[in-house]
Amino acid sequence: MPAAALIRPGRDGDAEDFVALIGACWSEYPGCILDVDGELPELRALASHTAGLGGALWAAECDGRVIGMVAAKPRPEEAAWEIGRMYVLPEAHGTGLGAQLLQTAEAHALAAGAARLVLWSDTRFDRAHRFYEKGSYVRQGPIRMLDDISHSLEFRYAKPARGVAVEVLDAAGAASAERRLSEILVACVESGASVSFLRPLPMQRARGYWKGVASDVAAGRRLLLAAWRDGTLVGTVQLVLAMPQNQPHRADVAKLLVHPEARRAGLGRALMTRVEQEARRLGRRLLVLDTLAGSAGEALYRAMGWQEVGAIPGFALDETGAEHATIFFWKRL
Repeated sequence: MPAAALIRPGRDGDAEDFVALIGACWSEYPGCILDVDGELPELRALASHTAGLGGALWAAECDGRVIGMVAAKPRPEEAAWEIGRMYVLPEAHGTGLGAQLLQTAEAHALAAGAARLVLWSDTRFDRAHRFYEKGSYVRQGPIRMLDDISHSLEFRYAKPARGVAVEVLDAAGAASAERRLSEILVACVESGASVSFLRPLPMQRARGYWKGVASDVAAGRRLLLAAWRDGTLVGTVQLVLAMPQNQPHRADVAKLLVHPEARRAGLGRALMTRVEQEARRLGRRLLVLDTLAGSAGEALYRAMGWQEVGAIPGFALDETGAEHATIFFWKRL
């Protein structure tokens, strides 16, 4: 493991180190060919090139050698900044250097007013995908094809950068959010939330649940919403659309979850407001949900105009076997 690295502005004089670094990273993936002069001549003066786009470049240096890099540039057409050139020498993986570099680029983008952060990653870079997903990025939109000798296909990742934001995830987004949503579910169950699971909830079981949700999203059986606070994915709710033939006007609201560390910031209300908006958009004018009696969710639903149908005593058990009542609510939009 290398010693602590210094993160500093990148320079045109780092060109040879940048080329060596990218080459080392690409060499781990079959078919990735680095042709600098033929396809990436900007690497010969990357700092000047990035500055010309209104962006910034950083290098992570250790013992006089560049072992990591990242860049950021504005995307004014999206009110966003794009993170790019994100590489860490393989021997420095797992040291936290990648997170430091990403945080440096994100902080610069935020200071410049970015409302959204986007990036592209080769479909072969599975380690990078896990890294970005850990940072609350989710896949969004179609795959991009590059006309290069590596026959590159790229995923687009994105996330809101500031404040509270709620978005609908498509099938790709749902799949890429699996890890983070599992962390939220496990944390909520551990804090006592009654959402069909018992403590302790194994991460593997949580991930299995979200795989099923992603499958339903892909099939159009449910809508999945996610909430970010200052760039971190911290909440979610679902709209179940698969209803009986005689109930096409109805949908169920399910699994309203907010990470315990992000509660009391209006995220639950924001998620419920957006899920009701999406239900209206889809022509679902009657919504139904249930919640544990005495839960924080019960108070929220009442405050938002949901009507109680009634309570069923002993509807759910906790990990001790004790019975708890569940209240059913409805709302006409």
